[in-house]
Amino acid sequence: MAYPFSDFKYSDALVVVGISFCTAIVCEAISWVLIYRTNSYNNLRSSIDKASKKLETMKTDSNKINIKKSKTKKIDRVETSLKESSRDLSLFKFKSGGVVAMVLFVVFGLLNSLFEGKVVAKLPFTPFGLVMKMSHRGLQGSDPTDCSMAFLYFLCSISIRTNLQKFLGFAPPRGAGAGLFPMPDPKTS
Repeated sequence: MAYPFSDFKYSDALVVVGISFCTAIVCEAISWVLIYRTNSYNNLRSSIDKASKKLETMKTDSNKINIKKSKTKKIDRVETSLKESSRDLSLFKFKSGGVVAMVLFVVFGLLNSLFEGKVVAKLPFTPFGLVMKMSHRGLQGSDPTDCSMAFLYFLCSISIRTNLQKFLGFAPPRGAGAGLFPMPDPKTS
């Protein structure tokens, strides 16, 4: 298949980056329709913001003075509330995750069929072990600096979507923890 600029040296890489950018926009649009515009998401987000600010001020105040038992109980209650709200937010975002995953799966399949066995980019370094297996996936030849479509698409998808979320204001709230699987609380052990 010939596309515009096909004689350009980096045309395949630019096509992969462009498709990755368009896919990120489509995924964020889907997330906006299913999540970000709803009142329940906005309420959860504001409660996480309030709880994280309150927890931050309580911890800075408790560092300045002696910690009383009642103060630590209040801090624990706010932390628990923050964890529950973060978990609820993650569960809320989970519903659009399936739709976004399907879109990414279809786009990856299409790109994989278009660029099967083609070198789309040259890496400026020689990758090590596992990274080389990912970057050289499906390619013939032994040049370790050859980059497959899968590796380039993976890198672009991660970076573009994350930055697009920040730019559009859809990044997770500051106090939102690890999501569905938070780290265990050291106080309970």
